[in-house]
Amino acid sequence: NPQKPCGLPDSFHSFASVRSGQPPSRRSPPAPPPATASLPSAARMTEAPFLPRERLFKQQHYFQHLTKHTYLKGRYDVITSVAIPLALAASSMFMIGRGVYNMSHGIGKKE
Repeated sequence: NPQKPCGLPDSFHSFASVRSGQPPSRRSPPAPPPATASLPSAARMTEAPFLPRERLFKQQHYFQHLTKHTYLKGRYDVITSVAIPLALAASSMFMIGRGVYNMSHGIGKKE
């Protein structure tokens, strides 16, 4: 019986050996990642960044050091996260209350 590495179930090792075409005990270790640190920065980047690095760091620092909740950190987040849901809840409660009042008093029936 070959020793199963990592303590994973037999089904995993049989699947892994089928996929690699080798028995699980004879698989080679994974290849190390390519050495990109030795390349110049222009060779590492595949496309231009969306924002300059300094501006991105400034925004990260600003958002990570705010004491507000995460859904209120942006400039207009209070409008979208608080004001609009409160307006929808208030208007729906008003319409439900008006409907219950009209039904209980028999007002506004269609003939």
